[in-house]
Amino acid sequence: MFKPKALKTTLAIGTMALALAGAGNAADLGATDAPIKLAINEWTGQHISTHIAGEILRKMGYDIEYVTAGNYPQFSALGEGELSATLEVWTNNSGEIYPKMKESGAIVDIGPLGLATREGWMYPKHMEEVCPGLPDWEALVKCKDQLVTADTFPQGRILSYPADWGTRSADIIKSIGLDYKAVPAGSEGALIAELKSADARKTPLVMMFWAPHWVFSEVEAGWVELPAYDPACDTDPAWGPNPNETGDCGVEAPETIKVAWSGFEEKWPAAWAFLENYTMDTAQQELMMKAIDQDGEPIEEVVAAWIDENAETWQPWVDAATK
Repeated sequence: MFKPKALKTTLAIGTMALALAGAGNAADLGATDAPIKLAINEWTGQHISTHIAGEILRKMGYDIEYVTAGNYPQFSALGEGELSATLEVWTNNSGEIYPKMKESGAIVDIGPLGLATREGWMYPKHMEEVCPGLPDWEALVKCKDQLVTADTFPQGRILSYPADWGTRSADIIKSIGLDYKAVPAGSEGALIAELKSADARKTPLVMMFWAPHWVFSEVEAGWVELPAYDPACDTDPAWGPNPNETGDCGVEAPETIKVAWSGFEEKWPAAWAFLENYTMDTAQQELMMKAIDQDGEPIEEVVAAWIDENAETWQPWVDAATK
């Protein structure tokens, strides 16, 4: 398991030798004189996924550049070959340009990153005592009074995303027919602060959130089990518990994938083979996010520590790509 404080210097010589031994038997590294340009997006988890892969690729003999790129604009840059790959794409937040560029053949999927993602209503674990019947969503009907506040009376309160993140929580409340009100948080920090306070004080809270996130390394949480997402939920009022509404279901779980410029595999065959096998463990990413965002550790040191401590995980990927 990753240990945030375990290493703050360079990698051990033995680990480096193991990595380079595999690269020495490369059938075809490809254009090692041309830089592989990896996109850096707007969230810490993506930085971690990208830097771990990039530093291992560097050990294989590649020249790696990290290029800051917006989540949506990156796809045009990938299609034109100005970027080589982006290593943590959330399929529910890729806009319209990603499927268009993929359909045109300008960009290609490398494969799944493997993060266990989730989005929906979440609660600190003690809520299962406050609201018997959780995680079933129908328990919220019976325990509404436990979640009423002065601002929402007589409705229950569900803490929602900041207002400029959209109305997903309010839409679910309306569609499923709950007597609750979605109350926007001021920021991501406000969401986290209220969750940690409710966990410490054992006060009632249900809130919209997502995973992976570092807060789950500190707070034991549960997820409200809404009716499982189905495409028919979006279009057919007869689907789901409310016959008069669409959208009466939970949020479709996002997938996380790796995406590349269409010429990547031909130009850097061994790098492509490595990235096909490369995956990220959710719990380990959350620990690293906490080390960076909460504990103030530099990403370079956190990534170096993970690589040093997890050679048994990534070395087989290098061996498979280079031998």
